[in-house]
Amino acid sequence: MKKEKKTHALLLLLLLHFTLGKALFFCFFCSLCCSMWSSLLIAYITILSFLLCSSNLEHVYLSSHKGQSDYAPYFYDNGPNSTNGNMALFSIPEDTPVGTQIYILNGTDSEGDPVRYGLTFEKGSKEYFMVDPKSGNVTLIQELNREKQDEITVIVSITDGRNKVVETVRVFVTDTNDEPPEFQNLPFIIDIPEDTAAGSSIYRVQAVDKDMGSGGSVSYYLQSSPLAKFTIDGNSGILRVKPGETLDYETTPTHFVTVVAKDGGGKYKGKHQVLTSTATITINVLDAQDMPPSFIGTPYFGYVYEVSVPGSEIFTVYAKDGDQGNPNPIHYSIMNGSDGVFDINSTSGCLTLSTYPSLLKNELYEIKVKASEVGPNDKLLDFDITTVTVRVVDLNNHPPTFYGENGPQNKFEVTMYEHPPAGEILRGFKITVNDSDQGANAKFKLRLVGPSRVLRVVPQTVLNEAQVTIIVEDTSGIDYEKGPTLSFKLLAVEIDTPERFSATADIVINLLDTNDNVPKFTSEYYIARVPENSPGGSRVVSVTANDPDSGPWGEVKYTIYGSGSDLFAIHLSSGLISTQPWTSLDAEVRSKYNFYVKAEDSEGKYGLAEVFVTVLDMNDHPPEFDEKLLEKTMIIGTPVKVEAVDDDAESPNNVIEYSIMTADPDNAFDINADTGEIKLKPYIKSMEIVQNITRQKDCKWSLVVQARDRGSPSFSTTAVVNIDITEATPLKGPMAAFLMKSRDNPMKALGMVVVIISVLVGVTVLISTAMYMRNSKSNRIMPARRIIKRRPRDEQPWTLKMPIVRFSSPADKFLISNPESGLQRDTNHLRPKPPSALVSAPSTPV
Repeated sequence: MKKEKKTHALLLLLLLHFTLGKALFFCFFCSLCCSMWSSLLIAYITILSFLLCSSNLEHVYLSSHKGQSDYAPYFYDNGPNSTNGNMALFSIPEDTPVGTQIYILNGTDSEGDPVRYGLTFEKGSKEYFMVDPKSGNVTLIQELNREKQDEITVIVSITDGRNKVVETVRVFVTDTNDEPPEFQNLPFIIDIPEDTAAGSSIYRVQAVDKDMGSGGSVSYYLQSSPLAKFTIDGNSGILRVKPGETLDYETTPTHFVTVVAKDGGGKYKGKHQVLTSTATITINVLDAQDMPPSFIGTPYFGYVYEVSVPGSEIFTVYAKDGDQGNPNPIHYSIMNGSDGVFDINSTSGCLTLSTYPSLLKNELYEIKVKASEVGPNDKLLDFDITTVTVRVVDLNNHPPTFYGENGPQNKFEVTMYEHPPAGEILRGFKITVNDSDQGANAKFKLRLVGPSRVLRVVPQTVLNEAQVTIIVEDTSGIDYEKGPTLSFKLLAVEIDTPERFSATADIVINLLDTNDNVPKFTSEYYIARVPENSPGGSRVVSVTANDPDSGPWGEVKYTIYGSGSDLFAIHLSSGLISTQPWTSLDAEVRSKYNFYVKAEDSEGKYGLAEVFVTVLDMNDHPPEFDEKLLEKTMIIGTPVKVEAVDDDAESPNNVIEYSIMTADPDNAFDINADTGEIKLKPYIKSMEIVQNITRQKDCKWSLVVQARDRGSPSFSTTAVVNIDITEATPLKGPMAAFLMKSRDNPMKALGMVVVIISVLVGVTVLISTAMYMRNSKSNRIMPARRIIKRRPRDEQPWTLKMPIVRFSSPADKFLISNPESGLQRDTNHLRPKPPSALVSAPSTPV
């Protein structure tokens, strides 16, 4: 610190010196009086004395100040409604944004010393505020929530550096409307009977809002719905069945009602807002006995066959109570139409035959069956009636049969070309199907089982007998390449018989191939890598194309074409791509090639693929310097750079590492292995150190620098670098050299400056005395006159440049010439014209 003060004093003295020199120079030309020189000298000496004594005065002031009384600082208590003071009983809204300045701690010290403020919290409590120690500005750093903490205890302090006052204050968090209503006892699930009267209260919804005032009051309403059957009291939250509405379990067994709880609104972040919450009320309607039973699956049909026996099941009817929430048992009974030959189980509803079929008098019976609800005490209540139609049919004892040209047949075969047009009939098949039964027993369906949607059969439904036609539906499915043979199953299955007799025939299609495919490569593009300088005929990549056609249509021949393909050749049948025998690839000349390969079958159908060839760079070029002998000049502290170039195309082959092989003298330089920058060792900071290391007076070093690439194998080259070391000298002249030498001893420089100034002051006093003595004896002192000289129009204006005046005699500088007389003391030395600013004012000689 003392060294810095001395340096500042030196700089100020230099500034005063140069200012005084300019004043002296100006006064030489303006012939100022001796008293002005004396005033400047006195002022200069006064300022110098002040700077030299300033540190002692400061020490004396501090010593005298320590003897005064010391009082503790204190806070201003401005009350709870103020925003500055000690923060006691201060109130802050809970929606205050984080980062807001909320308060200013304000206090003072009796002695007027500066005070600093502090703010802490009790151990384990959350810290909400932060204070600037100097200004006392208190900032909110955590979000507030009155509902969680409505009072904060804060420990504030004030200190003047010696005394500290600590106070514990309470800060109150005031409420804003930031909490929505919260429903209680969720979820809301209610069960009510469907015969509940309109206007009846069924539930009470309750929501609580943690806010205070109007923001804590809650009202209720239901979200509107065109089919709403409920209403709610806005104040109490009591839910009721809407007047004029009824509930129906069978139509809507469950209702979902959305209730909205709304608070009374309030301020939040400067704006009025109203908060709401919603909840869903699930209302389950309990079924009541108000619906009759009903039969399921009507109409009902049953059949009696010639092989049936008494007790055989004909059909089973089924009815269920319309009140599904609380159903009653069902009782079944026959009302009429059975003619005494049919019975029904009263519990299961199973209709059975009670006699032999041969004794039946009718072929068709329509039986009325009644289903009744069984109430308390087995009392029959509401009922439903349906009709069961029973038909007496012949025995089904003949399955369907397929026939060919020569009788019954279960396999049909045909030979055809692949890809027939869609909709074409396969006329090679001669198929007939027949069922010898009569009526419903002779009705059956035809369908093909095999590859989906390739063929379809006509007709699909047959009664007794039909000619079978097979039609092509999807031509892409009849493809020789997918398989030379297609097999299907032709099924004939009875429709309305209990036995469901069926028959099966094999359909076999033998396919003949066509040239319907083009050659296709295994990839859309091929990527190959070939080392540069590979010999001619080197393997590059093998491409493959497939043609699924058979015979000559499936044979593929390969060719290549495109830019750069003339350097490569491809085997006609194998697809092997290699370099031409005369080809020599060089990555530095061209590293990327792409061309197309073509695969063509015997009929000219072809496919294409693209080939990308990358020529891999090999390390075949060593690094090279521009010259084998490099001359460099190094300023201490600044590196010099050497650079070599490697003509290889890619890294790491063209990445160069630099190193110093030899140096004379040794251990004086470091080199950056990546950039080639050469710099002195960190301990060499001046020419003195350099001269201590080397005996050469010219301070030249000779280094052998090696540049090596990172390829494999690695190549290297060397260069001799002659480095001339010098030191930067931004300042010139003897004064600059003196200051540079004494920069480590500022007191020596200060003493020298004082000596120089003292000499200048003595010379100035002598000159002033000589001027005074000469003027007092001279008879050339004339009264003051105003010299007015008009400048010609064409005369160039004077510029404010300091003239260079040369005197032949030392006494000439004290002479005052008369501009009007035009006389000069020496005609051989012309005096320059003064600036216009000096001519405009009158000159008063002393």
